[in-house]
Amino acid sequence: MSDSFWERPEIVEQFASRAPDHRLVALLDQYQTPADVRVLDLGCAGGRNTTLLAERGFDVWALDSSARMVEHTRERVAPILGVDAARQRVRIVRMDDLTTFNDGTFALVVSLGVFHNARSWPEWERAVAETARVLEGGGLLLANQFTPEVDLTGEGVRAVTGERHVYEGLSDGRGVLLDADDLDEAIAQFGLFPATPSQTVRVETEHGRRVSVNALYTRK
Repeated sequence: MSDSFWERPEIVEQFASRAPDHRLVALLDQYQTPADVRVLDLGCAGGRNTTLLAERGFDVWALDSSARMVEHTRERVAPILGVDAARQRVRIVRMDDLTTFNDGTFALVVSLGVFHNARSWPEWERAVAETARVLEGGGLLLANQFTPEVDLTGEGVRAVTGERHVYEGLSDGRGVLLDADDLDEAIAQFGLFPATPSQTVRVETEHGRRVSVNALYTRK
């Protein structure tokens, strides 16, 4: 992804100002003892979901490749977790390299609007493979992925010749876009299967439309 785009203060504030994801809010109700549930917020952005998880008492860890996003998230959760714990638990890490964590570390991984930021198909596959690796058996992945129908700029997206599932035209450049069926098929290669049917969601915006797949997968 474009480092300069995600480091812009206005982009950090834009993402930080959003309410926690409504699907995550509903999902968390199924966990009776949050302190015993280790959760990874992969691509935490401005910390909207990390803060919710910390407030609910989950054993939360958060990663992002943007230094500004990480710093903002640390500031938000420090009053809840403490300054030292916030610095330890919220880290600058790429989504395709989670080697800082052992296999089967997390019961839940939250990856909302993250995987499609991969610049190539191999990067996308590495990110999903790493996510599957750090999930425990029976663990859940709550995911959101843009489809080729997305149009954030009003000019549409364009397939990159010779690149599998890679498109130009996102706000920060190129990304990997998949529709629901392709996403389910691709992610199954890593032992992740739908816990509920994946759904395509379309939202009209000022300049175009956001079209994404909302999915919940379980690791077999």
